[in-house]
Amino acid sequence: MHAHFFDHVYHPHSHDAYSFGITEAGAQRFSCRGGAHTSGAGMVMAFNPDDPHDGRAAADLGYKYRIVHIGPDVVREVLADMADGRAVMPLFPEPALSDPVLRGALLRLHTALVGDADPLVRDERLTAAVTAMVVRGTARPPRARVPGRERPARLAARRARALLEEAYAEKVTAEALAEAAGCSRFALYRAFRAEYGMSPADWQRLVRLRRARGLLAAGTPAADAAVAVGFTDQSHFHRWFVRCFGVTPGLYQRAGRS
Repeated sequence: MHAHFFDHVYHPHSHDAYSFGITEAGAQRFSCRGGAHTSGAGMVMAFNPDDPHDGRAAADLGYKYRIVHIGPDVVREVLADMADGRAVMPLFPEPALSDPVLRGALLRLHTALVGDADPLVRDERLTAAVTAMVVRGTARPPRARVPGRERPARLAARRARALLEEAYAEKVTAEALAEAAGCSRFALYRAFRAEYGMSPADWQRLVRLRRARGLLAAGTPAADAAVAVGFTDQSHFHRWFVRCFGVTPGLYQRAGRS
C-alpha cells in the first residue's frame, strides 16, 4: 500500500506477516510493545508477525508512507535458499528504525511489487530485502524472558488463542474461553493481554478480518465474506476493515485483481 493519511487512526491490530512501513513525509505516532514511538521521514517501522500496534498522524501535514507485508513462509523460503536452511528467522527488537540500507531495499521491493517488474526482478529484490532484514534483525525475541511462575498464564493465553482461531466465526462466551484456558475469566483476560497486546475479543475480530482478507483476495464479494467470517452486518465489517488495514474491502479486492 502507498498512502497519505491525515485523520485516519489505526485501531490496535497486528498482521500475520512481517510488516514494514517506510515513512516518506510527515510523521506517524504509534504504540507497540508497551511503548510509544514516532516514525519520521526516512525512517522504517518494523513489525514482527503478530506485533500489536496502532497509528496516527504526528504532524499537521499527516504522514505519507509505503507499507509492504512479507509472510513468514516467504522469508523462511528465501533464508533456506540463502543459507542451506541454517539461517534463523529475524526478529526486530525496536519497531522504529533509522536504517538507510533496509529502507532502500524495502523501497526497491515495494516499487517492483506495485509496478510491472519482471518476476526475476521481484525475486532479486525480495532476496535483497530479506538479507537486509537478517542484518538488522536479531535472532532473539524482543520480549523479556517469562519467569517460571508466569508460564501457566502464557499457556492459558495460548489455549484461548487456539480456541478463538478455531471458532473465529462463532459467538464464543467468556465462560467457554476460560474453561478452555483452564483459569478464571479475569486471569485469562490479564494473561491474554500480556501475551498478545489486546483483549480476546479484539483478537477474535482481528482473526475474522484476516480470514475475510483471504476471501476477498480469492474473489468472494465483501458481503459474503463478512457473513462467512462471523460479522453481523457488512457495515460493521467495512468499518473495522478500514480501521485495522487502512483501506476499504472493495479497494483491497480491486488491488488484488490488478
